[in-house]
Amino acid sequence: MRKPAALALGFAVLLVAPLVADPLVIRAPRLIDGRGHVLRNAAVVVAEGKIVAIDEQPKQVDIDLPDATLMPGGIDTHVHIAWHFDADGRSHDDEGDRGETPAESALFAAENAWRTLMGGITTVQSLGAPMDKPLRDAIARGVLPGPRVLTAMEPLSDEKLPIDVLRGQVDKAADDGADVIKVFASQSIRTGGGPTMSQEQMDAICGEAKRRGLRTAVHAHGPESVARAVRAGCSSIEHGALIDQATLDLMASKGTWFDPNTDLVFRNYFENAPHFLGIGNYNEAGFAAMRAAVVRILDVFRKALRTPGLKIVFGTDALAGSHGRNFQELEYRVRVGGQEPMAAITSATSLAAESLGLGARVGTLAPGYEADVIAVAGDPLADISALERVVFVMRAGKVYRREAASPAAPPPPAR
Repeated sequence: MRKPAALALGFAVLLVAPLVADPLVIRAPRLIDGRGHVLRNAAVVVAEGKIVAIDEQPKQVDIDLPDATLMPGGIDTHVHIAWHFDADGRSHDDEGDRGETPAESALFAAENAWRTLMGGITTVQSLGAPMDKPLRDAIARGVLPGPRVLTAMEPLSDEKLPIDVLRGQVDKAADDGADVIKVFASQSIRTGGGPTMSQEQMDAICGEAKRRGLRTAVHAHGPESVARAVRAGCSSIEHGALIDQATLDLMASKGTWFDPNTDLVFRNYFENAPHFLGIGNYNEAGFAAMRAAVVRILDVFRKALRTPGLKIVFGTDALAGSHGRNFQELEYRVRVGGQEPMAAITSATSLAAESLGLGARVGTLAPGYEADVIAVAGDPLADISALERVVFVMRAGKVYRREAASPAAPPPPAR
């Protein structure tokens, strides 16, 4: 029977995060700053959890990472950090308890957070579950290792509710401490992806969120559901597997962020099908719909890359089975989708930070930013698979992973 590994992992972090010099100087042959620039043999200087300098000619180095590339910690704008496989191997989503105690659920969530951090992701937006809030707060207090967490907690999904009740749900989420409002404006892709929330409902939800100072992340697959969200002034579109060029142009004209979730979420379902089949709409028809969607979303993504002014960010929809594998999504976007490696990395660093309202805090290696720094073995601009060879992880100035850079492996075949 599988048990949460979070307790053991928590002890491990004490061994890999010893007291270090302050300021701490970290150097590598390559430095990608998160804004599209590369520096050679430069160092990141960290003190009191912040980047205080980028030294292009360091005279003293505390951590030297040969044959590695320094870059900002990855930022995944769409995960479900609490979603896991139960002790019996079945999917435990953001809502069902399946007989699991709150303590067991918390440990699984902590394990997912650790795996995500070790995979080079230092900030996530979790969309969302009640378990996210205590996890977010424990990580923020520094008592639990994991990425910085932003959460929607309870998503809005019932299109049968009147407008005043939906506004009330937004207010409740805001009062409870949500960082973002998550809205289901369409069905699941497994049931066709058709629109659910009306234009009036979307106007009310996104308008109330804006009044409360919150962003809105909208689950929407088709042209009509996406268009309603864009017209309502919502912040980001998640998925968009069935949209067309006109809808992409509309998003670009309104400055709406687009998070297409092109590969990892589907591949993870297919690889772990026995863990999901038989639960809700995880049936043969649902899996057939997801297989068809893989081709559709790839076409949408390629069109999105050619759409002037469209702001594409990095998000995986990481759930049970895919936590810690987040960068595989970025690799697919480069290898199969045709995105330029630097643009892909920027979408997962400074652009992702901007989309979350954190553009002045994280996502960039520059003085004044929080010291979220990772290193990967090799050069991801020459071989994007380097992103899976994480050899160094620092979040908020604490070192959680440090190992020798292994020789660059040949790139894997396209998935």
